[in-house]
Amino acid sequence: MNLTSAVKKGRINSAFKQLMSVHWIMSACYLVLFITGSGMARLSRGTLFRSELYDFHKSIGALVVALLTWRILVLLQVWWRKYTKNLPRFTPEWTRKFILHTLLYLLMFAVPVSGFFFSNSYKSNNVNFFWLNLPDFFPQNSSLVDLGRSIHFWIAYTFLALILLHILQQWKVVKATWRRFKGFLMTRKLNKIAN
Repeated sequence: MNLTSAVKKGRINSAFKQLMSVHWIMSACYLVLFITGSGMARLSRGTLFRSELYDFHKSIGALVVALLTWRILVLLQVWWRKYTKNLPRFTPEWTRKFILHTLLYLLMFAVPVSGFFFSNSYKSNNVNFFWLNLPDFFPQNSSLVDLGRSIHFWIAYTFLALILLHILQQWKVVKATWRRFKGFLMTRKLNKIAN
């Protein structure tokens, strides 16, 4: 292997590593969104910190839209490097994975956008990115609140079902990642004990 091919391979690995990093960051964000979203739905109006939990949930929702933009740019970079040399083999397995990933990407966008629709329908200036008020993407319309709630609910749980399908499809990767994570935690624990 000459130096040029080693540099090119390093760049591909670098872009792919960046793609995987944003994948896991977004996974953590969506886990937080599902936990807070299902928890918020059960809280009554007078509950302490309910408003703050909604604001936090909306902030993470806005964050995933920004992360998704970054992720798509990195994905296009990875695809460009990968598929300009060799086109994919259009096997049934490749087609199934492509369809599932396309649906996942669409739902990664649709879930927060439906949340914006729900929030903006309920009240104007109702979505903050932490302490920064975001502009309304949809007009306030109290007659659409129930529709917005239903759309957000069904899109989110459709997304969750596809995530579970993705996890099953990538089970070997999930197990290997879990083993690496446990090894990382053990190393940290041993380092703390040694120090």
